[in-house]
Amino acid sequence: MELQPLFQRVIGLDIHQAQVTACAMLTEPDGSVTIERRQFGAFQRDRRKLAQWCASHRPDTVVMESTGIYWKSPYAALEKVGIQAQVVNARHVKHVPGRKTDVGDAEWLATLARAGLLRGSFVPPAQLRELRLIARQRQKLVGMLSSEKNRLHKVLTDGGIRLGVVVSDIHGQSARAMIHALIQGDSPESVLRLASRRLKASQEELLDALQGELTASHRFVLEEMLRHIEHLEAQIARFDAHLLEGLEPQKKALELLQTLPGIDVVGAALLLVEIGDDMSVFGSANRLASWTGLCPGNNESAGKRKSGRIRKGNPYVRRILCECAHAASRTQCALRAKFQSLVVRRGHKRSIIALAHKMLRIIYFMLSHGTYYRDADTDYEALSVQRNASRWIKKLIEFGYLSQEQLA
Repeated sequence: MELQPLFQRVIGLDIHQAQVTACAMLTEPDGSVTIERRQFGAFQRDRRKLAQWCASHRPDTVVMESTGIYWKSPYAALEKVGIQAQVVNARHVKHVPGRKTDVGDAEWLATLARAGLLRGSFVPPAQLRELRLIARQRQKLVGMLSSEKNRLHKVLTDGGIRLGVVVSDIHGQSARAMIHALIQGDSPESVLRLASRRLKASQEELLDALQGELTASHRFVLEEMLRHIEHLEAQIARFDAHLLEGLEPQKKALELLQTLPGIDVVGAALLLVEIGDDMSVFGSANRLASWTGLCPGNNESAGKRKSGRIRKGNPYVRRILCECAHAASRTQCALRAKFQSLVVRRGHKRSIIALAHKMLRIIYFMLSHGTYYRDADTDYEALSVQRNASRWIKKLIEFGYLSQEQLA
């Protein structure tokens, strides 16, 4: 059966690390189809030639597979000549087994695109693509920082220092000052003077925790680890500043997202660079949830619903939203009530996924309508009175409507 054409002029691109194979399918005025194939290199001059060659054919659509990171530079080259290419999931366009060649793949992509059988993936604008690079590198740095902190904890334990038993955060200001003093070789008694009075542990407990056998090797490793941790923290701070500066055009959306419990300014920024602030590209909250992989799976056969585990989606959005869901589950809001009602029946992990899914749908609505989040369990009028009461009273006294005697 021959596929009926939906587009008259299409180009399929099979992209690899070292070359790009292109296939143009062009419908002539007499109804015949001309197929033109060409190969290009992977360097900048080759990408320019590819873009010019594609533009010369005036295509209705250009299609390429999302092969790792190799599709990004050809996509940007096509974007510069005014071609908005479709990037499709490689799993959705598999060729017949045993007939796989680069030319065949490009032609198969063009054939499917000509019949309108391909659905392009979401590709954010160039500004957000650049910020994605910063955001994802930041997440790598955060992972490195967590790993280094855990390793430092282990080295302290190896040296007999049990600071983690009596201090909730050994990387807090007080605990870090004590670790620095231990590295310098100070006695436990002198190190104890650096402990903050706000620590819940008693002086005796802290002194016992500081008793250990740190060798010269322990001190050397701890010193290098602390230096690396402080370097990573400074790096992350610079990444945060650069990320927020780049999101200045999305300042309104950034403020909107921060009204949702569990989302701070960094979480809002990381979400925006992944999903953008234009929800029309997704069409509906259901499609956005499906793209992120947070919606329940669809697995039904013979009238029976099987495992509804979530599908593979954008892992970055899923990770960020799960972290935000954990934070929201510990706040006094309707999201906390939702989590508590789920956790009894579904367990902690599934409840966090469900809460992240709910938060994503709320985010879609907020960004689509440009509205702030209003919590159903919060009395905003009472909060406003509580926050502004002192200022209002000062103004009433200033204009003579209220006196100090009346207040007494």
